[in-house]
Amino acid sequence: MTDATAHSHAVSSAAPAALDAPRPRRPLPLALIKLARPHQWSKSVFVLLGPLYGIQDKPENIGGILAAAFVAAGAFALASSACYVVNDLMDAPRDRLHPRKRHRPIAAGEVSTPVALAYATVLGTLALVLVGVLAVLPLGVNSAILALAGLLIAYVVNVTAYSMALKHKVIADVMCLSIGFVLRVLGGCAAAGVAPSTWLLNVTLFLSMFLAFGKRLGERRTMGQDAALTRGVQAIYSDDLLRLSASVSAVATLVTYAGYVQSRGQTHDILGLLINVLWPTMLPATYALLRAIVQLERGRFDDPTELFLRDRAMQIAIVAFGALSVVAFAWPHLAA
Repeated sequence: MTDATAHSHAVSSAAPAALDAPRPRRPLPLALIKLARPHQWSKSVFVLLGPLYGIQDKPENIGGILAAAFVAAGAFALASSACYVVNDLMDAPRDRLHPRKRHRPIAAGEVSTPVALAYATVLGTLALVLVGVLAVLPLGVNSAILALAGLLIAYVVNVTAYSMALKHKVIADVMCLSIGFVLRVLGGCAAAGVAPSTWLLNVTLFLSMFLAFGKRLGERRTMGQDAALTRGVQAIYSDDLLRLSASVSAVATLVTYAGYVQSRGQTHDILGLLINVLWPTMLPATYALLRAIVQLERGRFDDPTELFLRDRAMQIAIVAFGALSVVAFAWPHLAA
């Protein structure tokens, strides 16, 4: 028996005991904050990708691009929270069987169905109101407002389709989640008036597929065969299929990002070396993806998002990637 298998068996056997462990009831305001899953707003960083990489093409309007991008990120964050509330309403019976998800506010009985529905409506409305803020920004034109609103609606429809049916379909569940990330990227580009590159969309697609396959692999590592009790599609997936799918999507992410680096990077003289200044970002990107695979395989996390938020080495890699990207885009102006 491997260490990972032993770990999953240990967690699986410990699950019933965990289910009996009591937890203090949260006040309604705290329960509503928890229900919105603000920690998942980190996924809105995908909304910022297009504008951030597009700044180098429009350096004269950095302020307007960034303002529009953050407005779009906020709108997608609120819309995603509304979708999480609806998803938790539908998943409450299964969540009560999960050692961690049973503590979600709806599954724990802290938020009633009527309150949850009203809360989802408020969050969705606030997301659309935030879209209207684009009208007062330098880039706030009608086409951007309509495009972002349309992409937000498409995002909600996509998540609803996932919650109602596609999450039970093998591979289709992951593709549906990945489309949600692509819609985030397109939303940021639409708000900021930046044309998304094919490379950027491909990187987003494959990276989000890796995150989704990684989450399913992590669940199997931490819960063993009990994973199928809380996510029905786990009964169809196998460890080998998930491991292979996660590895393939990680490789595809790196290959497409390498293509982007080659297409966008410009060669500059740095310390006497002629080098593509965007190429160094390949190093932390490669390290981060491979470390995520290692940590998920060990059963340390069952969600790559938590891995990014809690793993120190991963955080260092992300910071290094961001810093190197900033240097790469700023270097031509500094060198001039």
